[in-house]
Amino acid sequence: MPRVFLTAFGPYGDWETNVSWLVLQQVMRDLPSTVEMVTRLYPVDFAEVAVRLERDLTKDIDVAIHLGQAPGAGRIDLEAVGINWARERHQRGEDARPLVAAGPAAYRSDLPLGKWAQMMRAQGIPAEVSHHAGTYLCNAIHYLTHHISTERNLDIQAAFLHLPLAPEQVVDRRTGDASLPIETTAQGVRLILDDIAAEVHAR
Repeated sequence: MPRVFLTAFGPYGDWETNVSWLVLQQVMRDLPSTVEMVTRLYPVDFAEVAVRLERDLTKDIDVAIHLGQAPGAGRIDLEAVGINWARERHQRGEDARPLVAAGPAAYRSDLPLGKWAQMMRAQGIPAEVSHHAGTYLCNAIHYLTHHISTERNLDIQAAFLHLPLAPEQVVDRRTGDASLPIETTAQGVRLILDDIAAEVHAR
C-alpha cells in the first residue's frame, strides 16, 4: 500500500482560511482504502516550512502531494517544475534569493501530471499542467521536497497542486475571483490518490 504525504497551508495575509486546508480536510473524510495517508498543515513561513519539511520527509513516504491556494485561478494547476528561487510576498523581484545555495536550478516532477489532468477533465473538473509554480512558498515546498529527497536518497516522487478558491472565500469579496466547490477540488485529489494506488498495485 503506497504511503502518500498530503500537505496544505494555513491562513495568510487577509485570507482567514486557506482552500488547500479546506480541501485536505474534505479529502480525508472519504479516503480510498488503498492508500496510507500522512498529512501536515504548514504555516505560510519559508523558514518554518523548510525546517518542518526536513523533519517530516522520511523513507516511509512514497509520494508527496502538496496543495496550495491560487487566488484568481479557475482550475487546478498541476505544477511540473520547482525552481531554486524565492521571494516573500512583499518583496520586489531584485530581493529574490536561491532556496538552496549552489542547489540545482530546478527539479521536474516525474509523476504523470498530464494523465492526472486529463482524468480530472474527464470528470468535469477543470485542470491543466502548469510549468511554473511562481517564486513564493508554493514553489519552495515543491523544490525543497525534491531536493531533500535527492540529498537524502529518499526516492520520494512529488507534485504540487495550485487550487482555486472556494466559493465561500469569495462570496463577500466582490472582486470577481474565480472559485471551485471544495467537494469538486477534493474529488480531483482523490482521483490522483486512486491512480497512485492503482499504479503501485499494477507493479
